[in-house]
Amino acid sequence: MRHALAAAAIALLPMAASAQGDPNVLRMAPAGDLRVLDPTWTSAAITLNFGQMIYDVVLTTDSQLRPQPQMAESWRTSDDGLTWTFTLRPNLAFHDGTPVTANDVVASWKRWAARVTAGQVLFARVASLTATDPRTVELKLKEPFGPVLEALSSPVLAPFVMRAADAATDPFQQVRTTVGSGPFRFEADQHRQGDRVVYSRNPAYVPRSEPADGYAGGKIAHFPRVEWIYLPDASTQAQALIKGEIDVIETLQSDLVPLMRRNRDVEVRVLNQLGTVGHIRPNSLQPPFSDPRARQALLALLDQAEFIAATTPDPSLGRECHSLFTCGTPLESSAGIAEWSRPDTERAKRLLAEAGYRGEPVVLMDPADQPSIHAIALVTADALRRIGVNVQVETMDWSTLVPRRNNKRPVGPGLPGWNLAFTTWGGFTFASVLTNTPLVST
Repeated sequence: MRHALAAAAIALLPMAASAQGDPNVLRMAPAGDLRVLDPTWTSAAITLNFGQMIYDVVLTTDSQLRPQPQMAESWRTSDDGLTWTFTLRPNLAFHDGTPVTANDVVASWKRWAARVTAGQVLFARVASLTATDPRTVELKLKEPFGPVLEALSSPVLAPFVMRAADAATDPFQQVRTTVGSGPFRFEADQHRQGDRVVYSRNPAYVPRSEPADGYAGGKIAHFPRVEWIYLPDASTQAQALIKGEIDVIETLQSDLVPLMRRNRDVEVRVLNQLGTVGHIRPNSLQPPFSDPRARQALLALLDQAEFIAATTPDPSLGRECHSLFTCGTPLESSAGIAEWSRPDTERAKRLLAEAGYRGEPVVLMDPADQPSIHAIALVTADALRRIGVNVQVETMDWSTLVPRRNNKRPVGPGLPGWNLAFTTWGGFTFASVLTNTPLVST
């Protein structure tokens, strides 16, 4: 893997100039089209954001990366560190009016642990997870494990609490119902793929009393209605913001930052100080990248500086990072990666030949509606062509790519297989061994 770190810019209009003059509606242009509604089944950021809107979690993380209660009223641990007891806040309820119980938490955590790295690491050490009464969850460990709270509170692929019946769905199949207990309700009958997602404020939601701090504290729903309006073209998003047709752009394309900064009605701020990390994902099930030498060839070939130039025209918004853990966080280290930090074309050619590559088509999935990821795909394709790889770029939108990348079939005529996929991750994801999903992927 080769990572380039870039901070995400978010553009906002003053709410006094709310879109179409309606102060009760917040309209946001998201970074993609919402098609997958199960935040446990996928790592797609838009689905995780959807989860944060309608679901809630037992524990979460504040701005200092410390575990904090959310649905939990309290927790305690035994002297030997093997038994953890979590007590839920009273009167929690799902959007259908049914109470949230410890059974819902148990079922949701078990499903989450089957899919998510932090859960897998934790549950490899879990002896039992039970509901001892409607508000109490008891987790017993087989051996001491220090970061129990860090695993259960991480907002990276968070353990959202679903109704037990929904959480009973096979972890490798998508949940088809979307009944949460969070501050907003999903209006499924108003959801139009390729157009908009609609949420309404949950009048029964009782936020915590603490001030908001990172993901922790009180979740205050300031707007009765929120709409995500899908505008795949970055320039269209910018013009809609300037005209007051939308209020927020989730991720502003970096070459539009100067335009926005010149407009007095628009505020541009870097909210995510850890940035986003570009990720090239080789398909290790299919040749040539089933051979580790072919994956090493990618590492030898690609130049972070080229990716930064393509994705962040403003130099202040990007930097090289030769570390498996996010630069600027405690685990940052170039150990084991320093020798790959500069491109070596001849080494890449040799490694690819040793892997048995003989000119077969290499399929790259290119999400053209994601400007940064699209740029990563094109830079990669160009670099591969320079060393003689038969590259086939298949252009699609992000919402098509997300389910397709789970396909394990080979590449070939009429087959939906692929060789290289591309994405970006929040820098916080790569800051910990518990959440660095690509690090433990095969």
